[in-house]
Amino acid sequence: MKRTAAIIALLCLIITAFFGCAEGTGSDAMLRCTILIECKNAVACNELAADQKELLPSDGMILTKTEIAFTDGESVYDVLVRECRERGIHMEASYAPVYDSAYIESIANLYEFDCGSLSGWTYCVNGVFPNYGCSNFKLSDGDEIEFHYSCDLGRDVGAVFEE
Repeated sequence: MKRTAAIIALLCLIITAFFGCAEGTGSDAMLRCTILIECKNAVACNELAADQKELLPSDGMILTKTEIAFTDGESVYDVLVRECRERGIHMEASYAPVYDSAYIESIANLYEFDCGSLSGWTYCVNGVFPNYGCSNFKLSDGDEIEFHYSCDLGRDVGAVFEE
């Protein structure tokens, strides 16, 4: 009897280890996306103070296109905050009640309006610039996130917004 119980217990452990821990089978399966953060327009901007320009990478690439993992339900904002924190990139954001979303004020010490009254951070996913905040954009597997510093309300980085 003891031997039968031991065999059953061993089989349960093996089945649990094999099926219960297999990658991609649970709701916590890791999904993949890419993220890029660039400020090429700020580097080229004449309005940016020289001491601020010294803080930026000369090629304008704060974070080159990098593949990362995320979990189901995470937003573009969640991923941005985590990746900036893990990589030591300064970032500031605030909650904008009128949009019910996070507003990106600064990445890498480059703030909105540093390059004039039309400058600031914008984002796109899969080449599309959404007309809502990044904390409201839920990611899908394979998404490509890009944050761009614009000096002209997004027009200089390819953003086209409906009026």
